[in-house]
Amino acid sequence: MALIIPLRGFTPKIGHGCFLAPNATIIGDTTIGDECSIWFNVVVRGDVNTITIGNRVNIQDGSVLHTLYGKSVIEIGDDVSVGHNVTIHGAKIHDLALIGMGAVVMDDAVVGEGAIVAAGSVVLSKTVIGPHELWAGAPARFVKKVDPAQAAEINIKIARNYLMYSRWYGEPDAKPYEAGPFT
Repeated sequence: MALIIPLRGFTPKIGHGCFLAPNATIIGDTTIGDECSIWFNVVVRGDVNTITIGNRVNIQDGSVLHTLYGKSVIEIGDDVSVGHNVTIHGAKIHDLALIGMGAVVMDDAVVGEGAIVAAGSVVLSKTVIGPHELWAGAPARFVKKVDPAQAAEINIKIARNYLMYSRWYGEPDAKPYEAGPFT
């Protein structure tokens, strides 16, 4: 069972249908929406400020979410995929965004709707990534605009796949996720 730690008067709130890996750690002022998956060795550390995660978000293995005391919060929209070993520190990630493996997104950065942060990128503090933009590098820089329909299709597919994977842990014969379109 995941380690869920109340702290400073805050108890993490977990939505319906979520998968929490047995060694995930969720602390303090954290709210996780419905049908999310928090994978192995993930730390969601809402000890010093607020972390809010939308619906159908997957936070993949080894990722760390944290904030600055009294200065930054994390807000993650719906249908977001956060790749393996990502660090998000006090940033805002809009709906349908994809944060690639090993990326770092720093305080007060904003990742727009349907945007993609390439694997290994470092998004510096206060950087604003527009909707449907691909950014890459260290420090991350604009690469190109991404077709909104194509980005939504890819990002929704990843989010649905992770929802399916998470169900395997409770339902070994689970079928691929089939629901209406995400809006």
